[in-house]
Amino acid sequence: MTRPPTPAQRRVIDAADPVTGRIKGTEAQLEALVKRGLAFRHPRPPHDHFLTPAGHRVRETVEEEPEPTAAPVAGGVFAAHIGGTREAADTGPARTREVHSAWQGLLELRRMTNSDGATDRPCGWERAHLVQAAALALEAAGQAPEAGGSPGYRVRVTPQPEAVAVHAPDGETLRACAITLEKAGWQVGEYTEPRTRARYLLASPRRV
Repeated sequence: MTRPPTPAQRRVIDAADPVTGRIKGTEAQLEALVKRGLAFRHPRPPHDHFLTPAGHRVRETVEEEPEPTAAPVAGGVFAAHIGGTREAADTGPARTREVHSAWQGLLELRRMTNSDGATDRPCGWERAHLVQAAALALEAAGQAPEAGGSPGYRVRVTPQPEAVAVHAPDGETLRACAITLEKAGWQVGEYTEPRTRARYLLASPRRV
């Protein structure tokens, strides 16, 4: 059986142009995909890379997501619920206090590390920990994560730099997540997943 693409290679494949199959990535990533027969280098300048039929088949195959774990927030003490776990999410009073404390700590981190002391937009730590930061903003606002069979949000990495994908079970929940993230200083857009046609959010930390 052919060895599946690495997570980095899979992100390159998933981000391919849906019509032409043109891909972008580091030289090492592109070369590795060519060696595996999943991409080819166009012989004419500018020598762009494109998916082969085998690469397109990989892209059209829904990748089974690994069981996610809660993401650590600053200091590694608290863990924000990113959604998608088999276990039910802790929503008791102690958890509520922890979430509130973690969010207040993040606001203080913004005040100390943003050059103008602003707390209404994400700081460098959040841009370096996108999934964790977005999940904390959602949980702190009272949004429920998908967990233990209960519907809710899921925050996932994307091939785009400084952007996370937020999935929700319905349009109303998706819009609520968008409002929450915008209030927390994120830029949010709504998109359609090309394979499943499901709607999702693409959120990036606002810089100004």
